[in-house]
Amino acid sequence: MQTLDHLWREHLVTLEHLRQVIGFRGYAQRDPLNEYKTESFELFQSMLSRLREVVTAQLMRIEVVQRPPPLVPDEDVGTLQASHADPLTGENEVAEPPPATMWQPPARNGRLAAEEIDPKDPATWGRVGRNEACPCGSGKKYKHCHGRIA
Repeated sequence: MQTLDHLWREHLVTLEHLRQVIGFRGYAQRDPLNEYKTESFELFQSMLSRLREVVTAQLMRIEVVQRPPPLVPDEDVGTLQASHADPLTGENEVAEPPPATMWQPPARNGRLAAEEIDPKDPATWGRVGRNEACPCGSGKKYKHCHGRIA
């Protein structure tokens, strides 16, 4: 990119010089506009060929050095933990769900007591709000867990 930038700047300076002196071609009974077009096209072609030469020369001097991958000590392998974020909720899908005893249903009218709710039987859950914790014990909101099915 530096080479292209440098050559392009030189090309613009050269075109500015050409623009300043192209009027003298009129004394030779030649159209200065056509002469400018022709000369500028030739200058552009020479800039492209120079760019090819310089880039090729730079590529010929490149040395590729590969570093070996860093070694992972064997004792660290046991401490690695698997994880996968759910794209919808952002929660870790691989982590063990919290125990079902952590979920406490809010005291509301029309809801069963905590002892009467079976986390495995949705029929015993009653009406669950969308943003409340899911009674199944997953730790997710109801709308992201069992509420998605409904």
